[in-house]
Formats: sequence, structure tokens, C-alpha cells
Amino acid sequence: MKPPEIDWDQIYGIIEKYKGEKWGLIPLLQEVQEHAGYIPPESIDPIAEALNLYPAEVQGVITFYSGFALEPKGKYVLRVCRGTACHVKGSRSVLRLMQKELELKEGETSPDYQFTLETVACLGACFLAPTMMINRDYFGKLSPTKVSSLLGEYQKK
Repeated sequence: MKPPEIDWDQIYGIIEKYKGEKWGLIPLLQEVQEHAGYIPPESIDPIAEALNLYPAEVQGVITFYSGFALEPKGKYVLRVCRGTACHVKGSRSVLRLMQKELELKEGETSPDYQFTLETVACLGACFLAPTMMINRDYFGKLSPTKVSSLLGEYQKK
């Protein structure tokens, strides 16, 4: 399965909105990613030109911030916390179970673009350890049963 088609007219409209405003790089990138699901590499040169930046500067910002992606992600981005509290409470086994059930390695996206599996240094919800996020929703006090149930729910969507 291919990633969704990109509406380049809308991408160029977003770029035009910030033309000449160097301060607007991060909001511009956020809007492009919100629209396309990632930042298409082909958009880097037009973004740089519109903001009077070098393409390497735009690329540097994209690769510096973990919230930006240069490749399409799945409909559901699963983020497993690897922080100390979560690690102590079993996040490694949560990650292994998810890798097994989804047949994905850390950082991979399923061929149908349904899931992307990632780890993060900390989700800031230590009291719920072990914790994960699916898109913007937090799930805590995870157990193998709870993880399997969650994955099953999202596989049906």
C-alpha cells in the first residue's frame, strides 16, 4: 500500500503564508506535517527559498526535532516510554510484545501505514508507568493483556 497522496497546492499555500518570515519555520513545518502526515523531502527547497534560508538549515531543524518526520508515518503512531520509571516497571517487555504482535521493529511503519512503532525518552507520566501513547492519547499501568487489548482495538479501526 502507498502513503496517502499529497495535495501540493495546499502545501504551497502553507509555504506562501509564511513567505519571508524566518521566524515562521517551525510553525510552517508543523502545518505541513499536520496536512501531509510528514514533511515531504521535496518541500524542503521551496520552504528554504520562501523563508530566505539554506535548504541545509531547514533540513537541520527537521532532523533536530524528533516531532518532525521526513517519511510517512502510520495512521496510529505508538510511542513507548523508555524513561527510568517505565523501564523499572516493565516497558521493555511492553515494547517486545508490541514488536511481536505488530511484526515491527522500533522506528518502523507497517506496510499498510496503519501503525508506526517508536520509543521516547520520557512521556512525563511516571505515575502511570509503564506508559505509552497512541497518537495523542496516553495509556498507563500497562500489562501484556492491556497492550494486546489496545492493539486489537486499534487494528479494528
